[in-house]
Parts: sequence; structure tokens; C-alpha cells
Amino acid sequence: MAANSVTERFVHKISIHPDDIDQFNHVNNVVYVRWVQETAVGHWNAAATEAQKESIGWVVVRHEIDYVSSARLGDEVVARTWVGTAEKNIFERHTELFRAADMRTLARARSLWCPINLQTFKPIRVGADVYERFSIPGNQP
Repeated sequence: MAANSVTERFVHKISIHPDDIDQFNHVNNVVYVRWVQETAVGHWNAAATEAQKESIGWVVVRHEIDYVSSARLGDEVVARTWVGTAEKNIFERHTELFRAADMRTLARARSLWCPINLQTFKPIRVGADVYERFSIPGNQP
């Protein structure tokens, strides 16, 4: 992914482990939440500058997930994430999860994230460089 392009998707490949499977023989819904979070963190680590990674952390304010189809042990999953709007210190992010074999949608998520100071663990307002990299233009302060 180009580090400064908000229109591109960050892709993360996921393997399903036996601990991910629930009593219904498919991936537990909580695991999808973990994958959404891991994909967002992967995008941050791939696209943020070293200075940004040293000073800024992110916490989830909200996850909304639509479960579309089941994943099972042995499936490979592809996660795609991209940034949405930002307003003050709330950043929107979208994630889609697909089964790699047939690209069938498994789940879609919309998450809201808040940047925090890594020394104080309190919410912070970030600079224009973060808005430029991690939100679409239009709603930035």
C-alpha cells in the first residue's frame, strides 16, 4: 500500500486456527472482531511513519459488524481495510473479510478509532499528517 494514499486497500491474510472454531463448527463471531482489529493495526504499522508509531496509539470506540457467511477450519481468509472520514479525534475505518478460495464475503465491519498518546494513554488530537494518511478528505478539523 502506498503510505500516503487513502484510496488504496490494505490487505491482510489470515489463517484459521482450531481455537477460532466454536461449538457450531465455524469461526466464532468474537474472532472476526479480533481480525478486524489485527488488520487495522497491520495497516497502521505498514503506513504510519516511525515518529507516528512511537507517539500515537489507537483504541476502538465502536465496532459494527455484519456477518454474511461462515468460515470454517481450513479456510484461508483475506481481510481488506481502508480509511473513512475523521472528525476531531474519531477516525472511521472499514474492513471486509473474504474467504480466499472463492472471495465470498464473510463479514463487513465499520469501526471508529480514537488516537491516544502512548505516554499518557489519553486521547489526543493528531496533526494534519495523520489526517492526510488515515482519513478521506472533507471532514478533517
